[in-house]
Amino acid sequence: MAKFRNITRSATLLAHVGAIITVTAWGVSFVSTKVLLENGLGPAEIYIYRFILAYIMVLIACHKRLWANSLRDEFLFMACGLCAGSIYFIAENMALEYTYVTNVSLLVTTSPLITTFLMWIIYKNEKPGKGTILGSIIAFLGVACVIFNSSSDVNIKPLGDILSLLAAISWSIYSLVLKKLNALYSVMFISRKTFFYGVLTALPFMLFQPELCPPSVLLKAEVWSNLLFLGAFASMIAYILWAQSVKYLGAIKASNYMYVSPIITLIASVFLLGESLSIIGGIGCGLILGGMWLGEYLERKNTISEN
Repeated sequence: MAKFRNITRSATLLAHVGAIITVTAWGVSFVSTKVLLENGLGPAEIYIYRFILAYIMVLIACHKRLWANSLRDEFLFMACGLCAGSIYFIAENMALEYTYVTNVSLLVTTSPLITTFLMWIIYKNEKPGKGTILGSIIAFLGVACVIFNSSSDVNIKPLGDILSLLAAISWSIYSLVLKKLNALYSVMFISRKTFFYGVLTALPFMLFQPELCPPSVLLKAEVWSNLLFLGAFASMIAYILWAQSVKYLGAIKASNYMYVSPIITLIASVFLLGESLSIIGGIGCGLILGGMWLGEYLERKNTISEN
């Protein structure tokens, strides 16, 4: 029994570390995507390039099994590709054309609250504790502060914000579907199917893009290096780590780590894009981290007292 507990604790610790690595990669990915947009690549084009690269890399490691256990599960994988792939990333990439990098990152992080609400309704055993709710509220106040930091000059673009919220809702639905699939399939198989259906469902969006960027643009160092980062690290590695984190931590607890992503984006945008950071932005970062820590601390304390 003691050995089993140690294995469980190690797996849980690794899940926390994996979640941190994942949200760091996703935080920086907003800046990488902005760089690619500024070089003339379209939102759907960027997404398809990164997911094709990720799919090929996962396929090399996981290629023995082709189909899911049932047609129903195959449709669930398609839902993953649609919600965590084409809709999420194309909406997010389009939002970056209309508003600030930090705004997009922060509005996307409303997905933990949406996920918590949906899990509360659908799964009775996933009802969030008071600690999780309090921590999420504090962290969300931090999100609001950082949004205010990036939009203090009143250059708010409503379309960009709406697209960002659409991406957040899409990711929350993905978290619910992922919960079902994690109990039946390996992380690698789930990731491979998500990338495949993500690319497949994104192809119709290419009809709305006038033309692809010329091959000479793809050969530029800042373009291919950012595509490589988005495909290999922010997609393939990050999705595998995230699926593992959701498996061991649960959808609600894992989703709360997404509150860290805006901090990473804020820091990266300051150093790489020259965006400004005000005192209120710093306070927002503190609230995000404080809310996450408080929620985790109160839930852990409550679990110990119950046992």
